[in-house]
Order: sequence, then structure tokens, then C-alpha cells
Amino acid sequence: MIIETLSVFPEMFEPVMSTSILGRARRAGLFEFQAHDLRDWTHDRHRTVDDEPYGGGAGMLMKVEPLVTAIEDLASRGPAPRVVFFTPCGEPFTQMVAERLVEQERILFVCGRYEGMDERAYDLADERLSIGDYILTGGELPAMVVADAVVRLIPGALGDDMSNKDESFATGDDGGLLEYAQYTRPAEFRGKSVPAVLLSGDHAKVDAWRRANAIERTCRWRPDLIARAGLDEEERVRADALIEAMHGPYGPCETGGRL
Repeated sequence: MIIETLSVFPEMFEPVMSTSILGRARRAGLFEFQAHDLRDWTHDRHRTVDDEPYGGGAGMLMKVEPLVTAIEDLASRGPAPRVVFFTPCGEPFTQMVAERLVEQERILFVCGRYEGMDERAYDLADERLSIGDYILTGGELPAMVVADAVVRLIPGALGDDMSNKDESFATGDDGGLLEYAQYTRPAEFRGKSVPAVLLSGDHAKVDAWRRANAIERTCRWRPDLIARAGLDEEERVRADALIEAMHGPYGPCETGGRL
């Protein structure tokens, strides 16, 4: 896989892309990474990438010419990239989107800045993504977030490929739940003990406890996930009862609190 970014601050990426799981996977040759400076595709002595918006308004907009020129030039070098823009108009980024992107041979993340981009630049977008309903200074952090989530899915990136299947939000027949609670030494700390079943050595009982705990945690903290989780009939009845007990007979409100 080839991951590339187009940004006016390409230097932001290297510390993240060369550290921890991303760094190990990159050094192992599981993916290639390159950060491109958008200013390399400008043609004035000031290397200008922004201008005032037509119609007035606060701030500056990224110009369409360098964006389109850069994307088209990069796309001509090797396999066609999946071009991803970040925008509040985009599809919410989820684990399912990450699983879709990891199938791509090459991804180009286009990172906005200032008050946004000239709308015409989005004509080159294969995907528009949003990582949440809040305001960031630019698209560099979202690009790092998505790259991290995608690289973790590359076979061999985590060492143990089962790690991805046990994560919160993992998809599949048994996925969609928050991850179960986990503990390590010491077995007791300030009067709080690790659940005895985890110390029993009985793997079947441990698996059953983890499954039940994952359902309980999801019902408590993210009940919105239960509807699409891979539960059998007995588990779903139990989950519905837990949600009613925790959040009231009408379930959680949009903010996750009690009605």
C-alpha cells in the first residue's frame, strides 16, 4: 500500500508516520509513505496557495489551481490513487470506512487549511470524509487519524492479526461492540480486585465473561451500537433489558443521558 498526503505543512507527518505501530509497519515494508508540499505546485515567487473568497467573508480559501495541478500530477505517477478530502460535508469516518480503504493500492489524503477550499477542487475527490463534528485547524490531523486506523488493518502490522478482531468497533459477525474490560498485575489495587474468572485459567469461562462484559459496557456507554452488533437472540434480549435498566424505558437520548 502507498499512502501519500498533500498539505502546506508536510513536516507534520513524519513524527507520527515513523513512530510506534505505524513506524514498525513502514520499516517492515508493509506500506510506503510520502508527504507532498502543495507549494511545490505554485507558480509565483511567494508560492501562494490561498486567496480571498469571492463575495467577502472572514479568512482565506485554498486556491483551486495548485490543488488540481498537484493532484493530477501525482495521479500520473504510478497507480491511480484513491483521492480523499476532509470536509464537514464528508461521510463520518468509521471502522467500516477504514476496512474499505485498506483494500486500496494507493491513497492520497488532501489536507485543507484556512477557511476551506475552493469548491471546484472537490471535483477530484473520490471520497469526502469527516472525523467528527468539531473544528480543526487543518486536514493534517484527520489524515493521520485515518492513516493510523487503516495501517492497523494491514496484515502483519500488529504482529497478532487477532488484535484487530478484539478491538472496539471491530466489524464482522461478532463485532460492533466496545471491547471488554482488561486488567493486569497487581491482582488487587486499593481494594479493587481483578474479576476472579480472569485468574481461573479456564479459557472458556474467560471468553464467556469477556463477551458478556463487552455487551454490558456497550449497553452502558454506547447503546447506539447495540442495534447493529452481532448478537444472538438471547444476547439481544439481555442487552435490551440492560439498556432499559441503565437508561430508562425509552432508552438513551441523543446525548447518551437519561430521558
